[in-house]
Amino acid sequence: QVQLVESGGGLVQAGRFLKLSCAASGLDSSINAMGWYRQVPGKQREFLARITDGGSTNYADSVKGRFTISRGVAKHTVYLEVNSLKPEDTAIYYCNAQRSSAMDLWGKGTLVTVSS
Repeated sequence: QVQLVESGGGLVQAGRFLKLSCAASGLDSSINAMGWYRQVPGKQREFLARITDGGSTNYADSVKGRFTISRGVAKHTVYLEVNSLKPEDTAIYYCNAQRSSAMDLWGKGTLVTVSS
């Protein structure tokens, strides 16, 4: 089964920029969209952004204007750019792949810690 691997997390100062990456370990023709979520321990996983195979994007209202999702040249590669990081952006960020006729795929997550 294809696996998703996130990278780019770490400790970042507030106000800085961060770019997260997600790549799939192989090809899965059933994947029709990819996205990003985040989760703070003790809270529900929160949707952030999604991009379809056709390039359409949608964002959670809370991150519009500050987060940007994009696709890479390689198949099943997606990025999340975050501007003006805030301490409340501290969370584990997860990559998601939506599939037709199958369960979504999830990465193991990458931790982002924003210091004030």
